Amino acid sequence: MNKKGYPSIAFNSGDFVVYPAHGVGKVADIAKQKIAGTELELIVVNFDKDKMTLRIPMAKVDKVGLRKISEQATMNDAVNVLKGKARVKKIMWSRRAQEYENKINSGNPVAIAEVVRDLHRNENLAEQSYSERQIYEQALNRLASEYAVCNKVSSEEAVAALLSVLTKENK
Repeated sequence: MNKKGYPSIAFNSGDFVVYPAHGVGKVADIAKQKIAGTELELIVVNFDKDKMTLRIPMAKVDKVGLRKISEQATMNDAVNVLKGKARVKKIMWSRRAQEYENKINSGNPVAIAEVVRDLHRNENLAEQSYSERQIYEQALNRLASEYAVCNKVSSEEAVAALLSVLTKENK
């Protein structure tokens, strides 16, 4: 963070970014707005999938964890995590679910890949509970959206690519 309290990363209109709690969005604008008598410089981020727009004060960007899309090397690390063996801890589901939610909301693609890997079920395994399925789908969609932007493919192609890695490795 520099002297004025602005983030160390420069964002431009049209850039894809990751907001940890919501996933991939696109910077629509960097605007000045007067709020409560104070003029603030805001980054306006649109999340088309959720039909949501966030206005983040420039001084809070580092604190909320807004970042650019991951480098290809980081995305490759996340895909490699999917190739690994599921590591399910033998603790209560509620505690595991909380850990999974924290990993998803960290915005770290490698941590999100761990959640996807651990909760992925092949067709021949027992059915997942509703909450397990919800967390799995949230993690898969979050990872796929960043994978899609990073690799310049559609979201559907990204999901298919990630699932093919999961099913190939788990046979």
